Amino acid sequence: MNEVFNVELARTNDAHAIAAMSRDYIEAGLPWSWRATRVLRAIRATDTNVLVARRGNDIVGFAIMRYGPLEAGLQLFAVRPTERRRGIGTALIQWLIEAARVAGIYVVYVEMRADNAVARSFYRDRGFEDMEPLPSYYSNSLPGHRMAYDLRKHPV
Repeated sequence: MNEVFNVELARTNDAHAIAAMSRDYIEAGLPWSWRATRVLRAIRATDTNVLVARRGNDIVGFAIMRYGPLEAGLQLFAVRPTERRRGIGTALIQWLIEAARVAGIYVVYVEMRADNAVARSFYRDRGFEDMEPLPSYYSNSLPGHRMAYDLRKHPV
């Protein structure tokens, strides 16, 4: 299989594919909140990057990060299960960390389901640190967990 992929900003016509990936890989078992209209708003927002990893015309991964004055929040992040462990997730995270650095951001936060050991390990391996448990974070029922990447601890 061709291992080449490109990381780029999402286009407006990517919203449906990103929303479907969110529903299937992130929001499974929860109410679907990142529908195409919400993704499209994020694509158009000036304080948000919506990034895709593309192999040809196919989206194999994506990330949505919103920026504040000194902090950023990685709102959504997914790589198609058949495409994992090929560097796609790492490439997306590296792009976003560099964008945060350029924007003068100090810390990037990410939340995930508390029982998602694979995600926690992935982020930990890329320099994120465990922060805190988030009781009843998802749909007021499922526990979450917050991690942070402090750019001040990771100079260029």
